[in-house]
Amino acid sequence: MAAYGLYTHIASNKFRSMLLLGGLFLLIYVMVFAGALIAEVVLNGDGSVNYYLVAASRDLIKAFPYATLGAALWIVIAYFFHQSIIDAVTGGEDVTRQQQPRLYNLLENLCISRGIPMPKLKVMDSDALNAFATGLNPKQYSVTVTTGLLNGLNDQEIEAVLGHELTHIRNGDVQLMVVAVIIAGVVGFTAELFFRLLFNSNWRFGGGSSRSSSSSSSSSDNKSSGGGAIFVIILAVALIALAWALSLVVRLALSRSRELLADAGSVELTKNPDAMISALRKIENRGELPGATSAVMELCVDNPREGFADLFATHPSVDSRVAALVKYAGGHDPGRLPLPSDGEGADSDDAAAPSTPPPLPPPPAAGPWSDANPPAPPPQGRPQGPSQGPWINPAGPWGRR
Repeated sequence: MAAYGLYTHIASNKFRSMLLLGGLFLLIYVMVFAGALIAEVVLNGDGSVNYYLVAASRDLIKAFPYATLGAALWIVIAYFFHQSIIDAVTGGEDVTRQQQPRLYNLLENLCISRGIPMPKLKVMDSDALNAFATGLNPKQYSVTVTTGLLNGLNDQEIEAVLGHELTHIRNGDVQLMVVAVIIAGVVGFTAELFFRLLFNSNWRFGGGSSRSSSSSSSSSDNKSSGGGAIFVIILAVALIALAWALSLVVRLALSRSRELLADAGSVELTKNPDAMISALRKIENRGELPGATSAVMELCVDNPREGFADLFATHPSVDSRVAALVKYAGGHDPGRLPLPSDGEGADSDDAAAPSTPPPLPPPPAAGPWSDANPPAPPPQGRPQGPSQGPWINPAGPWGRR
């Protein structure tokens, strides 16, 4: 799908994201097939590779509706309880206009200007500079902001961050990311379960090779059977590892592709690209939420946790995001910005030092058109009045009236 503007980019991104989400569902069935291979080897260690593949395929067809139902049940549970789980992890609490009038008014003004239903507003007690949006339907939508963000950014920058999160809600990114995290969680949980069962158990595969036989033909059959079981186990482990890795890459790709569009959407809402740029520069490498899981960090404005060669990075770099805003929105990059709290130590030191008046500037040097001697200071204790001259006479030419 060709994309020529912001909204066609959003539509194209949604189409690609749905394809990736369908790919995540397919990975669940890959995990089921790998589990069926392992189960067939455990039940019958004397089969051939072809036997195991055919038997596992039959098992996959039988387990298909149960796997689909299990994944759907997992999504339903997350649908109702994901916000409570996130609040328990981050400590976010609902706030009202009376508690946070500054933040509440900024969010309300943005929503009114675009006719957007106002999401719930939450504040998380943390020195980190970050924010994120959650929810799967209009009744659940919420925007969570840290106290560090409120203290470190000015009103225009906070408005830009709120616009970024509102864009995630408008574009459907929040629902998609929550579902992607849930499905990837199913794949990751199943992979970990299989690996624990494989490496923490005393299962023995290919039992036919351990039995002694008198004929050479039976010995060769046992060797091939044992080799087939080992090959199938290696294949199953490889499928599980591949499914887990692909689920992680797809999930992170979904997150990265939406951050640039959310930045652009914030500029569209606020008409202020410089505010978005300065907010990103202040948040840069200051957004680590202590105790937050990787799934929560993926929802944030910025995730300072870096992956290997950016392959597992959940967000584009701040430099690339700023460069896009400078190029396409006409913003100006001020570089990395200090926070107001960064200068508190220096300010306190200056306040503790005794206040002394600044030294007077030296008199101007005498020149060919200036007097050699500086003018005498005015007499102390008397207000200076207008200087006397031939044309200035307070009494007037005819004396006082």
